[in-house]
Amino acid sequence: MAQRVAILLAAGVSKRMKTHLPKVLHEVCGRPMLAYVLDACRSVGVNKIYVVVGFGAEKVKARFADAGDIVWVHQDKQLGTAHAVGCCREHLQDFDGQTLVLCGDGPLIRAKTLEVLVEKHETEQAAATLATALLDDPSGYGRIVRDADGNLQGIVEDSDCDPAQKAINEVNPSYYLFDNQLLFSALEQVKADNVKGEFYVTDTLAVLLSAGHKIAAVTAVQPDEAVSVNSRDQLAFAGKLLQRRIQQELMDNGVTIVDPDTTWIDNRARIGQDTIIEPFTCITGKVTIGDDCRIGPFACLRHGTTVADGAAVGAFTESQSTEKMQP
Repeated sequence: MAQRVAILLAAGVSKRMKTHLPKVLHEVCGRPMLAYVLDACRSVGVNKIYVVVGFGAEKVKARFADAGDIVWVHQDKQLGTAHAVGCCREHLQDFDGQTLVLCGDGPLIRAKTLEVLVEKHETEQAAATLATALLDDPSGYGRIVRDADGNLQGIVEDSDCDPAQKAINEVNPSYYLFDNQLLFSALEQVKADNVKGEFYVTDTLAVLLSAGHKIAAVTAVQPDEAVSVNSRDQLAFAGKLLQRRIQQELMDNGVTIVDPDTTWIDNRARIGQDTIIEPFTCITGKVTIGDDCRIGPFACLRHGTTVADGAAVGAFTESQSTEKMQP
């Protein structure tokens, strides 16, 4: 099996969020956005993750100081995604394996999607593979351009699209898997001849295609996974989507949530079968609740709390813990 590493792009500044905090540290359902992407990478056998940081780099590094599988890479100037990936050259120029390239601000990523991406890449024996999404409103995303036979021809960024390309609803949510050596070879040929004057990692695909290499694409990204976070409003929307996903999984596994709209549950919580979660309950961090419990209403269980099988946590109860909560 091929060795696999990941490059996560986490250096950007979100002006629309009007914040002093690096965007990837803004929390969705109690965790920094970057934490979800890190977990997804680990789920597909990535044991070394190169995180490209810039704005607020020290804050990001401090938040994930206990993660032994991260290599921090600095991007001093924001010159585009290809430039960010290129900053990892000194670390990866001799690596002979697969390299995932993902954005660090995608908290709705699913491990299953990366599994499909890896499987497609290996089955097709491709130089590069990307996972795409079909959206009713593709505005803001790069469009996937295919020929009449469905073969990938390239990606056109939204700002560079002509009217016909604007109408394409298959988009690029930035899920890539590359042959590492071919990736860094292609990066050398990427030019900033676009509206923004930036170096796009998407242009490596055109370079590889022109050299006769095979590029694969699989429509595996669900619409919610493609949601980008560039404003406080989008941050709240991502939180709602993720919270619904968390609660749906719990209900599918035998937990009763009386009123999902007034309940908030961290995705690190573990809740047993036939437990009932009453309205206006908040469960934060790594909380363990046994089977046949009743929690709330108006209960707040904090990180580190353990509730035994059959126990009841009454109304207006708040648990306390001195245990440090990790991202």
